[in-house]
Amino acid sequence: MKFQRRIQEELQINLTPLIDVVFLLLIFFMVTTTFTRETRLAVNLPEADGEPAQEAPRSIEISVSQNGSYAIDGRPLVNAQLDTLMRALEEISAGDRDIALILIADADATHQSVVTAMDAIGQSGFSRLSIATRKPEEEN
Repeated sequence: MKFQRRIQEELQINLTPLIDVVFLLLIFFMVTTTFTRETRLAVNLPEADGEPAQEAPRSIEISVSQNGSYAIDGRPLVNAQLDTLMRALEEISAGDRDIALILIADADATHQSVVTAMDAIGQSGFSRLSIATRKPEEEN
């Protein structure tokens, strides 16, 4: 009996190192965890009014063809130079820089011809530009 009591008294488990290890693991996981912050974009959608627009606002269409030539409102320009395009824009707009411009480029048009048209628009002082593309015509 004395022997069993002595063994029971000596067999005590020290929990202090176990608690230390658990706390260290907890701190490790708290420090190394990355939290992702989802960003959302708030979009205010316009609401429709019951009244139709009186007349569509005036706009100028600049077309860029596949070979890099330009046309303004359906009238082709004599060459594809920057100065020619700027003079034509000045003539068509009559000095009104608030007119909306629509740049319609052929899908096979070169990037340089589109950039040249955008450069002419910017140098002429226009700030309202929309860009559209035109699909190539399908062969039958």
